[in-house]
Amino acid sequence: MVRKISENIFEVGAIDWDRRLFDELIPLPNGTSYNSYLIKGSEKTLLIDTVDPTKTAFLLANLQQLGISKIDYVIAHHGEQDHSGSLPDVLAAFPMAKVVTNAKCRDELKEHLLLSDEQFMVIEDRQVLSLGDKNLEFLFAPWVHWPETFLTYLKEEQILFTCDLFGSHLASAELLAVNEPEVYRTAKRYYAEIMMPFRTNIKKHLEMLAPYQIKMICPSHGPVYQRPQLILDAYKDWTSDKVKNEVVFPYVSMHGSTAKMADRLIAALLERGVIVQPFNLSRTDIGELAMAMVDAATIVIGSPTVLAGPHPLANYAAFLANALRPKTRFVSIIGSFGWGGRMVDILAGAIPNLKVEIIPPVVIKGVPKTADLAALDALAAVIAQKHKEVV
Repeated sequence: MVRKISENIFEVGAIDWDRRLFDELIPLPNGTSYNSYLIKGSEKTLLIDTVDPTKTAFLLANLQQLGISKIDYVIAHHGEQDHSGSLPDVLAAFPMAKVVTNAKCRDELKEHLLLSDEQFMVIEDRQVLSLGDKNLEFLFAPWVHWPETFLTYLKEEQILFTCDLFGSHLASAELLAVNEPEVYRTAKRYYAEIMMPFRTNIKKHLEMLAPYQIKMICPSHGPVYQRPQLILDAYKDWTSDKVKNEVVFPYVSMHGSTAKMADRLIAALLERGVIVQPFNLSRTDIGELAMAMVDAATIVIGSPTVLAGPHPLANYAAFLANALRPKTRFVSIIGSFGWGGRMVDILAGAIPNLKVEIIPPVVIKGVPKTADLAALDALAAVIAQKHKEVV
């Protein structure tokens, strides 16, 4: 399906309605899209990114539908296969085309797709490429997901092509981000799962973009932003150091003791005006958990003790938080044990990437007794006070 963006600019990629898992890890409850953009200049024709290899036929059919007989350039913003995987087929169909990318991405594409040096045009930061009546400026943005990523700015139309940055895993028949609440939510989930570990770098790239007049943002996943301020403001908020009066509470219980502790802590936090987002790890969508971590001031992990250590699902929650590096300020742990172990030490040691204050944990033997419930109330009180100091 070819979708027109403006005069001589088209979206020619593919919508993946049925995909439900990305990288064999990330749930895709809303599917996704692989956006590819064709720009017809007065002298040259250019394709921006390709599609996942499973959707190559859709891309080639769309180019055929437009009657494209020649492509001069193919921009490869990023080496990952969901954007670059169709390059060999595109180059086979348009053998005179040059792959326009930076040196790092060229080296990745040579390794992954077995392309040759002769097939590349290597560009530098802020270099401009002319298509005749249209001029494209390349803006390097390293560590927006991968180290080789860059963006492309179409000067005459003030359109920014961003590859993964500002994207959303959302399969939609609507080209434009018309349903803003839906797009905002899916974009936040996408940021949490993929972009949040690179928050500091993204803040710098947002500053780089500030002088540019941007009328439209075209990412490589999800709808196009005809009102760029929606996603720009969202990213400024998500990448800021500002946290909210929220506790993210992933927990798991084997025989009910930790579950009883969880119920008490949730109630105690709510009584003190703290918003709690509990996640039972035995049935949690990790994308929802990641999204909840974006703004929360505190993470509390709840776990029973299994063979002297944390439950594997609690271990995974700690691993996820450590990998995603949210701006969380505080972490605590609650849980139970039968005969002993190092559950707390192992969980606390699993989050070295988080620059947080560890609030003393509450760990009990057996089922919670009166003193244990009081300790959970005290923990809630400490968290509430900490939030008043930082929120």
